[in-house]
Amino acid sequence: MRTASPLLKWAGGKRQLLPRIRRFYPDAFGAYIEPFFGSGAVFFDLHAQGRLRDRDVVLVDSNPDLIGCYDTVRSVPIEVASELDALAAAYARGGRAHYFRVRDECFNPLRDRLRQADGRITYTPELAAMLIYLNRTGFNGLFRVNKRGAFNVPPGRYERPRIADRDKLSRAADALSGPRVRLLWGSFESVRDIAAAGDFVYCDPPYAPLSRTASFTAYTAPRFDDADQQRLQELVVALARRGCHVLVSNSTADPIAALYERNTAARAAGLRALRVPARRAINSNAARRGPVEEFLITNIAPD
Repeated sequence: MRTASPLLKWAGGKRQLLPRIRRFYPDAFGAYIEPFFGSGAVFFDLHAQGRLRDRDVVLVDSNPDLIGCYDTVRSVPIEVASELDALAAAYARGGRAHYFRVRDECFNPLRDRLRQADGRITYTPELAAMLIYLNRTGFNGLFRVNKRGAFNVPPGRYERPRIADRDKLSRAADALSGPRVRLLWGSFESVRDIAAAGDFVYCDPPYAPLSRTASFTAYTAPRFDDADQQRLQELVVALARRGCHVLVSNSTADPIAALYERNTAARAAGLRALRVPARRAINSNAARRGPVEEFLITNIAPD
């Protein structure tokens, strides 16, 4: 089996936390479900270990660009790769000026034209390649939109960004194109109607900010606020009571501690909030990136 790794950089991606997350992969489970797919680090890790073979897999995200891009990559990877090769060659000639031209004159206008009335975006190979290109060359791999819904991340400072990687794209497409893998655009709450006892549900929501200036939750136009964190906690408690294997990652902000660490309903459902060391990877001030604690909230006994 060809092993795959995350295709996109994404705020809150879990590659650096995988050694600690792996301790909570259940020995046996039914379907695998991710309500906040993002970079898909845990999905790709489970796939690489062969843990998803012959299982139903449901990958959900509320970001229509993310789902549209992944769906196009798995359907027509060769066409996406060809478009990406052309973008990489143009970036080598034009650098930052080319980045701005693609972002403002190509990507945003095309995604506006392809946006459906319900918010879904009908991605094409050209649009998928542009999203990957902007992700590889933009500041810290962020996906951020303004109040009008336009992508507005500035260019990053990279000398030789790896823009076109046909092998990586092909491996990601193979992992996503399994006959029992579903990609769904929608709310995390859709999982309430999908998950059954014995399923493994991993939730990696936009983290609650540790301070007023530390929020990177704007990766979709609507913000993920305290009310959303409360709704997620209620879903996680319900799934734990249903008999699902549940694992949640989040910041150790006080509102999250109140929802899980100090919450009677969460403890009664068998959930434990464990503080684990991690590393803050995204901050406009490089000096403020470094060790932090994060929560892993689960009803799974560690390996």
